[in-house]
Amino acid sequence: MKWKLTVRYLISVLSIVFIVFFLNTFILIGMLFYQQTYGIDEVTEDSGENFTRSFQKYLSLENGEPIVSEEGIEALQAFGGWMQILDENGQVQSSYLAPEDVSTHYSPIELVHKYKYMDDEFNTYFIGAFESYSYLIGVPDSKEERVLFMMDPETVFSYATKSLLAIVIVDLFIAMLVALLFSTVLTKPVSNIIDRISQLKKRNFIVQETKRPGIYKPVFSNLNDVSQTLQAHEEERLKLEKMRDEWISNVSHDLKTPLASIRGYAELLRDQDVSQMERLEYAEVIERQSIYMKDLLDDFNLTMRLRNQEMPLTLQETRLESFVREIVIDLLNDPQFGQYAISFVSDSPDLKWNIDRHLMKRAILNFVYNALIHNDRNIAVTIRINPDSLTIEDNGKGIRADDLEQIFERYYRGTNTNNIRGTGLGMAISRDIIEAHGGEVSLTSEVGMGTRVEIRMSKSE
Repeated sequence: MKWKLTVRYLISVLSIVFIVFFLNTFILIGMLFYQQTYGIDEVTEDSGENFTRSFQKYLSLENGEPIVSEEGIEALQAFGGWMQILDENGQVQSSYLAPEDVSTHYSPIELVHKYKYMDDEFNTYFIGAFESYSYLIGVPDSKEERVLFMMDPETVFSYATKSLLAIVIVDLFIAMLVALLFSTVLTKPVSNIIDRISQLKKRNFIVQETKRPGIYKPVFSNLNDVSQTLQAHEEERLKLEKMRDEWISNVSHDLKTPLASIRGYAELLRDQDVSQMERLEYAEVIERQSIYMKDLLDDFNLTMRLRNQEMPLTLQETRLESFVREIVIDLLNDPQFGQYAISFVSDSPDLKWNIDRHLMKRAILNFVYNALIHNDRNIAVTIRINPDSLTIEDNGKGIRADDLEQIFERYYRGTNTNNIRGTGLGMAISRDIIEAHGGEVSLTSEVGMGTRVEIRMSKSE
């Protein structure tokens, strides 16, 4: 993958070089063509050639002799040059602003030589024609120079072709070298990014530190964050799967016992020798075991609905003191818990919560049942309404630290509940009910000192 990216990057850079080279060549040829066709105004407008050709307007004939007007002399002086008028034989007829040591006669070869080259005094010569006369304009130290060169078109074309080819090869080599260096810097991190994504796809969530991430540093940082998040989700998933398997194992075990009882007593009921009293006793056992199985399945259904937030709440503004007092009275009137020491204290008689009364009662009772069932009969349970919370506290044997960390997890049953019938969902259901109300629950415990549950409702009045 790394080399594929590098090759693609090289091809892109080389394509750009080709395009730029051909565009520059096309523009250069176009400019040369334009210059040859239209000229370059800013270069040719004030040139010596133009000045010489246009100087005819300052010339006239008097008695057959050519003379220069006053305007022409001024123009010649402003241009910085001097002038000689020659007849057909090259003899100087008149001079204007010319140096004293200039020649008075020019042969044709001398005129050609002076036109093509500077003389020893660095004069540049321009030649014009007027009637049957010719005139010579010299400009000392002119900024214009003539360069004479000869060429063979075939040789020039061959040389230009070789030069262009050499330029293309050198440019491509330089571009390839630069592209290779840059591609190493740019494509290596991209290759690492692709590898990291492939690792995430394979569920490899190990956080990796990348050397020289360059401009991709935020990308690698986000990938590490994603890895940590996915790792946490993976751990949570595995944890939930393990707990679910344990719960299924527990539920299967718990269902086997009542099913065995139901099956056994059902077989006994078929016996003709069973008395009416025994038949009623067996039917009662079957009914009790059936109720237990129904409760088990109801708890499973409730925890699934709470987990998926599919449990609608019927909220009512409720005065917490009277609501909890009714729960305590019902507990004390229950023959199963009537002998326990359950006390109720209210420090905030006006505290009101918007709650689903049925579900909140279920949550509070779960906490109280856990305190009563998992401890001895001499336990004392205190339910207290505070100004901003509800607490359920007991002085029982407490909960081990290892169990305390997972006490609210679904499907979890503590180490001290092996001989106690239950679905293992009570604490999780209570926690989910309270959180569904927008509240929070915390549990603190110490072995031998008791347990304290505190419920806080963020939407309380």
